Amino acid sequence: MEEAPTPEAPAEADWRPPRGRVDLADGEVHIWRMPLTATDDEATALELLLSQAELARARAFRFARDRQRFVVAHGRLRCVLAAYTGQGPGQIEFRVEPHGKPELVPAAARARGLRFNMSHSHELALCAVTRARMVGVDVERVQAGVDLMPMARRFFSARELAELRALPAEQRPEGFFNCWTRKEAYVKAVGMGMSLALDQFTVSLRPGEPARLLNTPWDAAEPGGWTLCDLRPAAGHVAALAVQGRGCRLVRWSATHSTARPDPADV
Repeated sequence: MEEAPTPEAPAEADWRPPRGRVDLADGEVHIWRMPLTATDDEATALELLLSQAELARARAFRFARDRQRFVVAHGRLRCVLAAYTGQGPGQIEFRVEPHGKPELVPAAARARGLRFNMSHSHELALCAVTRARMVGVDVERVQAGVDLMPMARRFFSARELAELRALPAEQRPEGFFNCWTRKEAYVKAVGMGMSLALDQFTVSLRPGEPARLLNTPWDAAEPGGWTLCDLRPAAGHVAALAVQGRGCRLVRWSATHSTARPDPADV
């Protein structure tokens, strides 16, 4: 199968708010960058949109900062999804698949094939939205001075671990987070949860090389059925998208107040 081109990491200006109506074509994947900082009034307004189950999850956080980030992330997720479903943000309902992946209800929303996935790290969240394709996204904040090799030895495949060790020391943090986010995005896309161990499959990780699913021992044809790409949503963060199929079009949005509209980019 012909290799799909991989986009270069977008600059900060490539993430722009939409102007007017948001239309999702069948061949597109929309990525929303959502800041998790908010004023007290904004957080209160977003909290009013959440379900009782979401409020219970928010209350389970020990620290107020984490509670607010959860509220803002899930409130803004509802606002994003409302743009596609035609529902009010507070009217959107979710169900959880057997392995823990959330999906939209009722049946009318699923019949349109709308799928989404969200990831957040510290003060930034990303949401991927597409139609009739499995999709997963992961974002991580790069932390300096942390020994990442113990985690790599535990969660990376033998091939990935060898690739990471072969990198110059200054490139290993980027290589690690390239690998981690791509693996997490793929696992979230297929919806297998903890039943799919991260060391059971292999992705690319070398800085500067395209994001790719390289090997899945259970199915030699599986890598050809997926597109992986880097997102680079903000300084100090690494993120990846995994979407079922090839040849999709990626549109980057920013959930902030502006009238500028981004241009789609081929993936």
